[in-house]
Amino acid sequence: MSAEHSQVSVCIAGTGSYVPEKVLTNADLEKLVDTTDEWIVTRTGIRERRIAADDEFTSHLATKAALRALEQAAMDPAEIELIIVATITPDTLTPATACYVQQRLGAFGAVAFDISAACSGFLYAMKIAKRLISDGAFSNALIIGAEKLSSFVNWDDRSTCILFGDGAGAAVLRKASGPDDGEILATEMGTDGRQTHLLNIPGGGSACPITIENADKHLATMSMLGKEVFKHAVTRMKESAEKVIARSNLKPEDIALVVPHQANLRIIDAIAERLDVPYDRVFTNLQKYGNTSAAAVAIALDEAHRSGRIKKGEHVVLVVFGAGLTWAAAAIRW
Repeated sequence: MSAEHSQVSVCIAGTGSYVPEKVLTNADLEKLVDTTDEWIVTRTGIRERRIAADDEFTSHLATKAALRALEQAAMDPAEIELIIVATITPDTLTPATACYVQQRLGAFGAVAFDISAACSGFLYAMKIAKRLISDGAFSNALIIGAEKLSSFVNWDDRSTCILFGDGAGAAVLRKASGPDDGEILATEMGTDGRQTHLLNIPGGGSACPITIENADKHLATMSMLGKEVFKHAVTRMKESAEKVIARSNLKPEDIALVVPHQANLRIIDAIAERLDVPYDRVFTNLQKYGNTSAAAVAIALDEAHRSGRIKKGEHVVLVVFGAGLTWAAAAIRW
């Protein structure tokens, strides 16, 4: 029996998500850069994405998603003991965006901090929160993946600006009181720091501060080597998903739904094929939102849950991949 199964069971008590009102379609992008709707859809599957308002920050998105998760969990913000925000687009370098979320929620009894694991961040947060609840440090946690990627996109770069959007997703985790509550059965995460060059934002940190001399070079925007990222993404997502499936004593036919990272439809197709899961049991919404990094799998999970794609007692596998390089997976009995 694994260490995960030997401790207190942890379940998901509620999910929530929020995306900004403004829609940026592929037709809109045709007016900005040299691209076409057909080219974008054929290569990515993305048709539109959401863009936050100028006065709408990552913490605003996160808070709105959190409130929906808390409502579904029938919990007051004052009851929350731990807040973890996964983001690569924080409101400020310091303090953590989680502190702003705590303030906006009025959850002043909670410990709050951020983690940075790019698109894998929400599942990193899930593993951390699950362990802390299992160990007895907290009885519940609010985990959030939230991004305002539009602030870090080079809108002149047609290879990357077509990919990203803004949004947030959240989940409330707590100790399970019995089998009917469901359980997070297994979690997995990994990192390969040898591949930091494949997907990054090179400027804006201590290694390359933004100065008057380099302000026009778009250094604080996304940079990506797409083909290499694709190759690593498929391999690592397959491996991590297989690990949580095996540790949960499941088989492909036991999985009601796979919720993968929403980055590229070709990656999702490849993962479904390699996991031997029929495509009708794979959830996708990237056509509406693009890649929202840490928020992507959280938004997808909430939409799958609220639309009835996940039913009580069913098994769900979440699997993600992001800059770092990072990857993660989770197997859940709902």
